[in-house]
Amino acid sequence: MTIKNIALAGHNGEGKTALAEALLFKAGAVDRLGTATAGTTVMDFDAEETKRVFSINTSVATFDLKNDDVRVNLIDTPGMFDFAGGMYEGITAANTVIIPVSGKSGVKVGTKKAYKLAAKLGKSKLIVITKIDDPNANFYNTLTALKTEFGASICPVIVPVIKNSEIDSFINLIEQKAYKYDDKGNAKEIDMPTDLQDKDYRLDGLVGAISEAVAETDEALMEKFFMGEPFTQKEIIDGIHNGMNKGIITPVVLASSTTLAGIDMLLKEFVLLFPNQKESGNPLASAGVGDSGEEPKYEKEIAVDADGDLALYVFKTVADPFGDKVYAKVMRGTLTPDTEVKNANGDSQKIGKFYSIFGKKTTEISKAIAGEIVSLAKINARAGETLCNGEYIQFPSVKGPTPCFSLAVRSKSQGDEGKISSGISRILAEDLTLTYGRDNTTKEFILSGLGDQHLEVAMSKLKTKFGAEVETSKPKISYKETITKKVSERGRHKKQSGGAGQFGDVVIEFEPTVGDELVFEEKVFGGAVPRNYFPAVEKGLQDCVQKGVLAGCPVVGLKAILTDGSYHPVDSNELSFKLAATLAYKAAMPKAGPKLLEPIFSFAITIPDENTGDIMGELNKRRGRVLGIDPVEKGISAVNAEAPMMEMQDFSLYLRQVTRGMGDYVFEFLRYEQLPDMLVTNVVANIKTEE
Repeated sequence: MTIKNIALAGHNGEGKTALAEALLFKAGAVDRLGTATAGTTVMDFDAEETKRVFSINTSVATFDLKNDDVRVNLIDTPGMFDFAGGMYEGITAANTVIIPVSGKSGVKVGTKKAYKLAAKLGKSKLIVITKIDDPNANFYNTLTALKTEFGASICPVIVPVIKNSEIDSFINLIEQKAYKYDDKGNAKEIDMPTDLQDKDYRLDGLVGAISEAVAETDEALMEKFFMGEPFTQKEIIDGIHNGMNKGIITPVVLASSTTLAGIDMLLKEFVLLFPNQKESGNPLASAGVGDSGEEPKYEKEIAVDADGDLALYVFKTVADPFGDKVYAKVMRGTLTPDTEVKNANGDSQKIGKFYSIFGKKTTEISKAIAGEIVSLAKINARAGETLCNGEYIQFPSVKGPTPCFSLAVRSKSQGDEGKISSGISRILAEDLTLTYGRDNTTKEFILSGLGDQHLEVAMSKLKTKFGAEVETSKPKISYKETITKKVSERGRHKKQSGGAGQFGDVVIEFEPTVGDELVFEEKVFGGAVPRNYFPAVEKGLQDCVQKGVLAGCPVVGLKAILTDGSYHPVDSNELSFKLAATLAYKAAMPKAGPKLLEPIFSFAITIPDENTGDIMGELNKRRGRVLGIDPVEKGISAVNAEAPMMEMQDFSLYLRQVTRGMGDYVFEFLRYEQLPDMLVTNVVANIKTEE
């Protein structure tokens, strides 16, 4: 049996899930056509997806085209930018990517991103123009937009005949046949029309374009093309098939997920045009795990064969309170029950039962060969990992988008901290575009993702699956304090309450220095302060620098020199000198020119060239500094900048809006800088309010 792994990817709302349902129904895999609005689809089965009526997770449905001896693993991926990690998962596991594009709204940002990622990962591509039954849809305008955006690779193979501004029939340019569909999606062959009724496209021109595209795939075909000899139907099919596999032909078809018109022809293309796992070429892997900290070298070709050692690539993990599920693709060998496998850490596990996947339903199977996609039970693995027996190999994992939107989270109910920690760790294993950790300065727990909806869904899953509810707030900025002047102050602690008293007396000189840690020195002469009390003085100061005098933020860049003092032979002790140091600190800091410091981050912002001016202007408003602009690829540039985190907390939302989702960025901490004096009063007030 031939195996075809096919992902649906593209912009949200273009009809990916609806197309998946139509394909399943027309293939006989389901007996009714599910809809997202009714919550009856095979692919969108998660409670969050049903509630929100859009795809959140990557889902898989395996079905057979029995008459053609083909097994299809159909992978539906999310289109919302907040859940882009799912698109990376699905395209990684696929050999061909179907990109639905609405005939009403045309090429969108998600279309470009899906096409670009598929091309980057070497996947074959096909575009389906959807929603063709909409009165405002226009196939040929959309085709023109596709050609403008993606160039000469765009090759229409199924086109409509237009009559009275509506689609009358379909022409299969490969077969050179025309079909008319009834209201149940059944096709009837009709006489070939001579005119498409579109001012920009002629039938003979489209046929000629297919021949030219096919000629590009093979020297012999190119020679035949120049000789003016027509290609046979088999030569056209093989040429498009090879062109898809090489990434130089992207066929375009049309279909309606509502009336099912064109769905049967799309299923036919699965068989004729789409490459299988073997035809997609041998994947590269690294031999061994490499030294610690060393990047693996992916140079070893892995033959896609049912024989040989087993190798599985894990592309998705599903968090579940009753045991996580692992979705894996068999890259080599044959998987059978009770197979021992190991991961990069050398840990051995036994794969007991495994299953074929059909949405939320799974069916236990006894064998899976190279190319198949299965669900593994009771296996500890994360997306991007390789499981194998024999010599250990490792397939490259595809890194998804970097988290850029954060919220501080805290337990809503006392005592739920353990549930939250456990639940979030499971959700992080499921979604590699989420991060979670504690800010050592603000002591807050920070959850980061790709957008507000992304975090909202993660917290909803935390509640429904793991019974832990959290509250959120905007993360506090990790401000710090420092001094700008040199000051010397005495601190004297004296207490007498009957019996042994307390006495400590120090003179400490405070001055600015470089570095985050307190620098403590002593220059005491004549034993004014006994040496055994020096550690107590330092300990008192170490405790003090945890809170500054302006806003209670940690103090950095401080040097303290113990220069003088006095002691009492009976009443002096370590506690007394610790308290004396505290008094000296409190007296000196307000006089030492205290300043508030804010964290500065570096930003690498990837944007379309047309948005460069908008982004530079916005960075200036946010007190940012543009350091340079570097070209990334045609039409795309990277703006390198520095900016205070205080101003950039909602930048991801602005960037998505102004670039319509095309913008992206990564950032990292750079240094601390003095907060402008005009902002100090408001910042201090906000910090004290948060406390």
